[in-house]
Amino acid sequence: MSEIILIKPTKEYAEQVMAYKEEMLQHGDSFDGCAGLEDVQSFEEWIDFENRLKEKYKSEYVPSEVFLAIRQKDKYVVGMIDFRHPLSDFLFNFGGNIGYSIRPSERQKGYGSEMLKLILPICRQLGETRVLLTCDKMNEASQKTIIKNGGVLEKEVIDTVGLSESGVILRYWITI
Repeated sequence: MSEIILIKPTKEYAEQVMAYKEEMLQHGDSFDGCAGLEDVQSFEEWIDFENRLKEKYKSEYVPSEVFLAIRQKDKYVVGMIDFRHPLSDFLFNFGGNIGYSIRPSERQKGYGSEMLKLILPICRQLGETRVLLTCDKMNEASQKTIIKNGGVLEKEVIDTVGLSESGVILRYWITI
């Protein structure tokens, strides 16, 4: 049995979601897979994904399935993951189908790998046969997570949009 489950965000987790945001800000982390959590001041504002993200991304907007990774033993939000489909040109070139993050206090416990493993069957149910994941060339933890879940490196691309620290983005495909 999995130590975590993926659930759609609900009001029950509102305080934890906002505490997640604060922890990520305190550590200067990027909000990958968080559906723009860094841009909002309240859970109510955040949960309106479609309207808010359509406004932010305009013609590059694509729908996404957003999930909280909940540790089952104590119902604690340890991470967030989203599945974006179909790929826009920007996502195809730089961002991929799936984005995820783990709160800093819960890293190095295997949650990233478990979250990715859990979302792949959801992607399959939604009609995907393969998904694209990208990460910074310097992010060894993300590389290991992707490879552990079947990721095959396609190529390295120069980061012309400023998403990475290293200036190089790795593109991985996972067949599901």
